[in-house]
Amino acid sequence: MTTVVVLCQPPRPGSVLTDLVATSPLSETEAAQLYAAMTTDIVRAVEHSGGELLLNYRDVDDEAEAEVREMVAAETEDPRCEVQVGETFSGIAGNTVTHLLETEEVVSAAIVEPSAAFLTRQVIDTAAMKLRRSEVVLGPTPSDGVYYAGFTDPIDFTDAYTAPPLETLTDRGLDSGYDVDFLQQLPVIETGADLAAALPLLRARERAGRIVPPHTMEAIREFGVAAVPGEDGLELRRE
Repeated sequence: MTTVVVLCQPPRPGSVLTDLVATSPLSETEAAQLYAAMTTDIVRAVEHSGGELLLNYRDVDDEAEAEVREMVAAETEDPRCEVQVGETFSGIAGNTVTHLLETEEVVSAAIVEPSAAFLTRQVIDTAAMKLRRSEVVLGPTPSDGVYYAGFTDPIDFTDAYTAPPLETLTDRGLDSGYDVDFLQQLPVIETGADLAAALPLLRARERAGRIVPPHTMEAIREFGVAAVPGEDGLELRRE
């Protein structure tokens, strides 16, 4: 069983998906709604998989944990929640994975973020199978990032997510003498360009009766945005 750690924070307007707000028609409130929807879809995927969920949240104030729990209440009643420890993303991820593997002695631990809305139960279970043979399993994004990073043994996490994180994490695994394997490439939603690229895929899959992240899809429908051809590729516009 893999402990899947969702690094998240309370879905407050102005504090989440700020790059998406800066590069799309979405307001800060809409971005916060999308953030909550994507996080809930990831929780849904983990809860339906063979993995164990851990919400590792940013402790911004006394209300943070309650807001995180409320954010995902549609898919889980009493999730395990723990406060993030570390100053950087690499530090937070490293502290969490190392603690789980060495102190709690879990078999494997994985890091994901709310932007990985396309993560499914099948991908999580495939990763768990790969982690039986390889110490590091990474899920690549189209931009050389990672939507999933799984480990059975700690690596040197110092600046491990330095761009491009797919290469950096691979090198850290290899430097430790570990086998590194990869999952299928999946998109993430962090910017306006990401959302514009994801929209046609989401809508095509929905029309074809295929799996889509339901909470994310419902939120996007409410926003009334569409991906249309622009000078530099697809861009978002209000419908």
